[in-house]
Amino acid sequence: MPKASTDTALLDTTYKVETPEAIDLSAQLAGPVPRALAFSADLLLRSIVLSILFIILAIGGKAGVGIFLIVSFVLEWFYPVLFEVLYKGQTPGKRWMNIAVVNDDLTPVSWSTSIIRNLLRAVDFLPLCYVFGFFTMVMTNCFQRLGDIAAGSVVVHRQKTLPLATTLPKVTPTPPSFDLGLDDVVAFTGFVERDAALTTARKQELADMLSGVTQKTGPEAVSFIQGIGCWLLGERK
Repeated sequence: MPKASTDTALLDTTYKVETPEAIDLSAQLAGPVPRALAFSADLLLRSIVLSILFIILAIGGKAGVGIFLIVSFVLEWFYPVLFEVLYKGQTPGKRWMNIAVVNDDLTPVSWSTSIIRNLLRAVDFLPLCYVFGFFTMVMTNCFQRLGDIAAGSVVVHRQKTLPLATTLPKVTPTPPSFDLGLDDVVAFTGFVERDAALTTARKQELADMLSGVTQKTGPEAVSFIQGIGCWLLGERK
């Protein structure tokens, strides 16, 4: 299991995770203010959509009202879930504030995680206007409301990714299934960073030199190293 920690010695919002591969990941936690602004933006967007829909469906009488109530229910409970899972943890409001929901090991949220954290908004809302949720956030080191604690999620600032100086090979990023030392990490990442400058023969030659670590040779070793190297450089799909 990845180990997560926050630096409590200083007033710092850095959230750190150590992966099983001994790789340190970090992110900046989003506090109550940006989260409240993101929620307000999403609420405003939903209200505009529902207002327009109500005007359109009002001409349908009771049937129109029934459809409106169903759509209202779906928007209230599944709007955040769909966006969080399908759009890298960001609803439109979160995207505006440049924050995102992630698992507490900094991996993308799953359907179950998002559903749990959003269903428990009903509890966080108590007794009025998310007072309980706000109280929970300010009392936890990771600014987690009850839904986040139950689902195992945190909200972090989304860092803008800088364009890579090199073109990475088009392979599926693969997390390493074995322990990597610092020299191994440097070798794997250096291999893919130099991919465009290496000939096929040279790639296989270098890949064979790492056979003691990968237990693979030839083209299979090249693809294997490229997948791990891309993953170590932050590629996830």
